[in-house]
Amino acid sequence: MSKVIVIKIGGATFGQHDPILEDIVALQKKGKSLVVIHGGGNMVTEWLNRQGIETQFVRGERITDKPSLEIITAVLGGLANKQIVATINSLGGRAVGISGVDGALVQSRIANPKLGYVATVVKVDTTLLEALLKAGFIPVISPISYYAFDRPADAPLMLNINGDPLAGEIAAAIEAEKLIFLTDVAGVLDKDGKLLSIITTTQAKELIDSGIASGGMIPKLNACFKATTSKTTTCIVDGRRPHALINAIENDNTGTTIRAR
Repeated sequence: MSKVIVIKIGGATFGQHDPILEDIVALQKKGKSLVVIHGGGNMVTEWLNRQGIETQFVRGERITDKPSLEIITAVLGGLANKQIVATINSLGGRAVGISGVDGALVQSRIANPKLGYVATVVKVDTTLLEALLKAGFIPVISPISYYAFDRPADAPLMLNINGDPLAGEIAAAIEAEKLIFLTDVAGVLDKDGKLLSIITTTQAKELIDSGIASGGMIPKLNACFKATTSKTTTCIVDGRRPHALINAIENDNTGTTIRAR
Protein backbone atom coordinates (compact mmCIF):
# COMPACT_ATOMS: atom_id res chain seq x y z
CA MET A 1 0.00 0.00 0.00
CA SER A 2 3.01 2.32 0.43
CA LYS A 3 3.16 2.87 -3.34
CA VAL A 4 -0.48 3.93 -3.65
CA ILE A 5 -1.29 7.45 -4.85
CA VAL A 6 -4.40 9.03 -3.35
CA ILE A 7 -6.16 11.60 -5.55
CA LYS A 8 -8.82 14.03 -4.33
CA ILE A 9 -10.95 15.48 -7.15
CA GLY A 10 -12.52 18.71 -5.97
CA GLY A 11 -16.18 19.40 -6.58
CA ALA A 12 -15.28 22.73 -8.17
CA THR A 13 -13.71 20.83 -11.08
CA PHE A 14 -16.95 19.03 -11.96
CA GLY A 15 -17.70 19.56 -15.63
CA GLN A 16 -13.96 19.43 -16.34
CA HIS A 17 -13.47 15.86 -15.23
CA ASP A 18 -12.74 14.09 -18.49
CA PRO A 19 -9.11 15.33 -18.82
CA ILE A 20 -8.47 14.42 -15.18
CA LEU A 21 -10.04 11.00 -15.65
CA GLU A 22 -8.04 10.48 -18.84
CA ASP A 23 -4.90 11.06 -16.77
CA ILE A 24 -6.15 8.59 -14.16
CA VAL A 25 -6.71 5.90 -16.79
CA ALA A 26 -3.30 6.59 -18.37
CA LEU A 27 -1.61 6.23 -14.98
CA GLN A 28 -3.45 3.01 -14.22
CA LYS A 29 -2.33 1.58 -17.55
CA LYS A 30 1.26 2.45 -16.55
CA GLY A 31 0.83 0.26 -13.49
CA LYS A 32 0.14 2.94 -10.87
CA SER A 33 -2.07 1.97 -7.93
CA LEU A 34 -4.60 4.75 -7.39
CA VAL A 35 -7.34 5.62 -4.92
CA VAL A 36 -9.72 8.44 -5.87
CA ILE A 37 -11.81 10.49 -3.45
CA HIS A 38 -14.22 12.95 -5.00
CA GLY A 39 -16.21 15.93 -3.86
CA GLY A 40 -19.23 17.42 -5.52
CA GLY A 41 -20.10 20.43 -3.43
CA ASN A 42 -21.38 22.50 -6.34
CA MET A 43 -23.59 19.68 -7.52
CA VAL A 44 -24.94 19.19 -3.99
CA THR A 45 -25.69 22.92 -3.66
CA GLU A 46 -27.54 22.85 -6.98
CA TRP A 47 -29.74 19.96 -5.83
CA LEU A 48 -30.34 21.54 -2.41
CA ASN A 49 -31.42 24.75 -4.15
CA ARG A 50 -33.90 22.77 -6.24
CA GLN A 51 -35.48 21.62 -2.97
CA GLY A 52 -35.46 25.11 -1.48
CA ILE A 53 -32.85 24.19 1.13
CA GLU A 54 -30.39 26.95 2.01
CA THR A 55 -26.69 26.10 2.21
CA GLN A 56 -24.50 27.44 5.01
CA PHE A 57 -20.77 26.91 5.54
CA VAL A 58 -18.49 27.28 8.58
CA ARG A 59 -14.73 27.32 7.83
CA GLY A 60 -15.32 25.42 4.59
CA GLU A 61 -17.64 22.82 6.18
CA ARG A 62 -21.28 22.47 5.05
CA ILE A 63 -23.86 22.55 7.86
CA THR A 64 -25.92 19.37 7.40
CA ASP A 65 -29.41 18.69 8.76
CA LYS A 66 -31.45 15.54 8.03
CA PRO A 67 -33.08 16.78 4.78
CA SER A 68 -29.68 17.97 3.53
CA LEU A 69 -28.07 14.66 4.47
CA GLU A 70 -30.54 12.71 2.35
CA ILE A 71 -29.81 14.83 -0.73
CA ILE A 72 -26.04 14.81 -0.09
CA THR A 73 -26.05 11.03 0.18
CA ALA A 74 -28.07 10.63 -3.02
CA VAL A 75 -25.98 13.09 -5.03
CA LEU A 76 -22.49 12.19 -3.81
CA GLY A 77 -23.03 8.46 -3.27
CA GLY A 78 -25.09 8.11 -6.43
CA LEU A 79 -24.98 10.57 -9.31
CA ALA A 80 -21.52 12.11 -8.78
CA ASN A 81 -19.82 8.83 -7.92
CA LYS A 82 -21.30 6.85 -10.77
CA GLN A 83 -20.56 9.55 -13.35
CA ILE A 84 -16.88 9.34 -12.45
CA VAL A 85 -16.80 5.54 -12.38
CA ALA A 86 -18.68 5.23 -15.68
CA THR A 87 -16.32 7.69 -17.37
CA ILE A 88 -13.18 5.91 -16.14
CA ASN A 89 -14.54 2.57 -17.35
CA SER A 90 -15.57 4.07 -20.70
CA LEU A 91 -12.02 5.35 -21.18
CA GLY A 92 -10.59 1.85 -20.72
CA GLY A 93 -9.84 1.98 -17.02
CA ARG A 94 -11.05 -0.32 -14.26
CA ALA A 95 -12.88 1.45 -11.44
CA VAL A 96 -15.35 0.57 -8.69
CA GLY A 97 -17.49 3.18 -6.94
CA ILE A 98 -17.88 2.93 -3.17
CA SER A 99 -18.53 5.22 -0.21
CA GLY A 100 -17.10 5.35 3.27
CA VAL A 101 -20.05 3.22 4.37
CA ASP A 102 -19.09 0.24 2.20
CA GLY A 103 -17.13 -2.36 4.12
CA ALA A 104 -17.28 0.04 7.10
CA LEU A 105 -14.38 1.76 5.37
CA VAL A 106 -14.75 5.12 7.15
CA GLN A 107 -16.08 4.88 10.72
CA SER A 108 -16.93 8.18 12.30
CA ARG A 109 -18.75 10.26 14.89
CA ILE A 110 -20.27 13.75 14.85
CA ALA A 111 -17.55 16.34 14.38
CA ASN A 112 -19.30 19.33 15.90
CA PRO A 113 -22.98 19.44 16.91
CA LYS A 114 -23.23 22.96 15.46
CA LEU A 115 -22.45 21.52 12.01
CA GLY A 116 -25.18 18.89 12.25
CA TYR A 117 -24.62 15.51 10.63
CA VAL A 118 -20.99 16.12 9.65
CA ALA A 119 -18.42 13.49 10.48
CA THR A 120 -14.96 13.33 11.92
CA VAL A 121 -13.11 10.09 11.24
CA VAL A 122 -12.38 7.74 14.13
CA LYS A 123 -11.17 4.69 12.21
CA VAL A 124 -10.37 3.69 8.63
CA ASP A 125 -10.69 -0.02 7.83
CA THR A 126 -8.59 -0.58 4.71
CA THR A 127 -9.72 -4.17 4.07
CA LEU A 128 -11.98 -3.28 1.14
CA LEU A 129 -9.41 -0.92 -0.40
CA GLU A 130 -6.73 -3.60 -0.23
CA ALA A 131 -9.01 -6.12 -1.95
CA LEU A 132 -9.96 -3.74 -4.76
CA LEU A 133 -6.39 -2.60 -5.36
CA LYS A 134 -5.11 -6.17 -5.34
CA ALA A 135 -7.75 -7.05 -7.95
CA GLY A 136 -6.55 -4.20 -10.17
CA PHE A 137 -9.37 -1.72 -9.63
CA ILE A 138 -9.33 1.98 -8.81
CA PRO A 139 -11.56 2.55 -5.77
CA VAL A 140 -13.57 5.75 -6.32
CA ILE A 141 -14.81 6.89 -2.91
CA SER A 142 -17.71 9.24 -2.25
CA PRO A 143 -17.54 11.29 0.98
CA ILE A 144 -20.27 9.57 2.97
CA SER A 145 -19.20 7.87 6.21
CA TYR A 146 -20.58 5.24 8.57
CA TYR A 147 -21.89 6.74 11.84
CA ALA A 148 -20.25 4.11 14.05
CA PHE A 149 -19.48 5.90 17.33
CA ASP A 150 -21.70 7.67 19.89
CA ARG A 151 -24.75 7.40 17.65
CA PRO A 152 -28.15 8.04 19.28
CA ALA A 153 -30.76 5.37 18.52
CA ASP A 154 -32.84 7.75 16.39
CA ALA A 155 -29.92 9.15 14.39
CA PRO A 156 -29.11 8.19 10.77
CA LEU A 157 -26.49 5.54 10.10
CA MET A 158 -24.63 7.77 7.64
CA LEU A 159 -22.88 11.11 7.96
CA ASN A 160 -21.70 13.74 5.51
CA ILE A 161 -17.94 14.24 5.51
CA ASN A 162 -15.77 16.78 3.78
CA GLY A 163 -13.83 15.01 1.03
CA ASP A 164 -10.61 16.85 1.87
CA PRO A 165 -10.10 15.52 5.42
CA LEU A 166 -11.40 12.16 4.21
CA ALA A 167 -8.59 12.04 1.64
CA GLY A 168 -6.08 12.89 4.35
CA GLU A 169 -7.35 10.14 6.63
CA ILE A 170 -7.28 7.51 3.89
CA ALA A 171 -3.80 8.53 2.73
CA ALA A 172 -2.56 8.33 6.32
CA ALA A 173 -4.21 4.95 6.93
CA ILE A 174 -2.57 3.33 3.92
CA GLU A 175 0.69 5.30 4.24
CA ALA A 176 0.32 6.43 0.64
CA GLU A 177 3.27 7.51 -1.43
CA LYS A 178 1.54 10.75 -2.37
CA LEU A 179 -1.72 12.63 -1.78
CA ILE A 180 -2.77 15.02 -4.55
CA PHE A 181 -5.59 17.55 -4.34
CA LEU A 182 -6.96 18.65 -7.72
CA THR A 183 -8.82 21.91 -7.23
CA ASP A 184 -9.76 25.14 -9.01
CA VAL A 185 -6.88 27.30 -7.78
CA ALA A 186 -3.18 27.32 -8.64
CA GLY A 187 -2.20 26.08 -5.19
CA VAL A 188 -1.45 27.74 -1.86
CA LEU A 189 -0.94 31.49 -2.18
CA ASP A 190 0.91 33.97 0.03
CA LYS A 191 -0.54 37.29 1.25
CA ASP A 192 0.28 38.92 -2.09
CA GLY A 193 -1.46 36.20 -4.10
CA LYS A 194 1.81 34.60 -5.23
CA LEU A 195 1.98 30.84 -5.58
CA LEU A 196 4.03 29.03 -2.92
CA SER A 197 5.65 26.07 -4.65
CA ILE A 198 6.94 24.34 -1.50
CA ILE A 199 5.90 24.86 2.12
CA THR A 200 6.25 22.92 5.34
CA THR A 201 3.36 21.86 7.56
CA THR A 202 4.50 24.51 10.06
CA GLN A 203 4.28 27.23 7.42
CA ALA A 204 0.88 25.94 6.34
CA LYS A 205 -0.45 26.23 9.90
CA GLU A 206 0.84 29.80 10.03
CA LEU A 207 -1.08 30.61 6.84
CA ILE A 208 -4.29 29.37 8.45
CA ASP A 209 -3.68 31.15 11.76
CA SER A 210 -2.98 34.44 9.98
CA GLY A 211 -6.10 34.18 7.82
CA ILE A 212 -4.12 34.12 4.56
CA ALA A 213 -5.41 30.61 3.90
CA SER A 214 -9.19 30.62 4.27
CA GLY A 215 -12.41 28.99 3.16
CA GLY A 216 -12.04 25.70 1.32
CA MET A 217 -8.24 25.82 1.58
CA ILE A 218 -8.45 25.22 5.35
CA PRO A 219 -9.76 21.62 5.20
CA LYS A 220 -7.25 20.84 2.44
CA LEU A 221 -4.32 22.02 4.53
CA ASN A 222 -5.67 20.26 7.62
CA ALA A 223 -5.79 17.07 5.55
CA CYS A 224 -2.18 17.64 4.55
CA PHE A 225 -1.20 17.86 8.24
CA LYS A 226 -2.79 14.44 8.79
CA ALA A 227 -1.24 12.75 5.76
CA THR A 228 2.18 14.38 5.35
CA THR A 229 5.00 12.30 6.79
CA SER A 230 8.52 11.40 5.82
CA LYS A 231 6.96 8.71 3.59
CA THR A 232 4.01 10.69 2.20
CA THR A 233 4.12 14.01 0.38
CA THR A 234 1.03 16.07 -0.37
CA CYS A 235 0.33 18.42 -3.27
CA ILE A 236 -2.39 20.95 -4.06
CA VAL A 237 -2.58 21.60 -7.80
CA ASP A 238 -4.84 23.28 -10.35
CA GLY A 239 -6.96 20.49 -11.77
CA ARG A 240 -8.12 22.73 -14.63
CA ARG A 241 -4.72 22.65 -16.32
CA PRO A 242 -4.06 20.03 -19.02
CA HIS A 243 -2.49 16.86 -17.62
CA ALA A 244 -2.28 18.43 -14.16
CA LEU A 245 -2.37 15.01 -12.48
CA ILE A 246 0.33 13.41 -14.62
CA ASN A 247 2.56 16.47 -14.17
CA ALA A 248 2.06 16.38 -10.39
CA ILE A 249 3.12 12.74 -10.27
CA GLU A 250 5.84 12.56 -12.91
CA ASN A 251 7.33 16.06 -12.87
CA ASP A 252 6.57 17.25 -9.32
CA ASN A 253 6.81 20.90 -10.40
CA THR A 254 3.21 22.14 -10.30
CA GLY A 255 1.07 23.69 -7.61
CA THR A 256 2.13 23.57 -3.97
CA THR A 257 3.96 20.69 -2.32
CA ILE A 258 3.58 20.37 1.47
CA ARG A 259 6.39 18.60 3.30
CA ALA A 260 6.70 17.40 6.87
CA ARG A 261 8.58 19.44 9.45
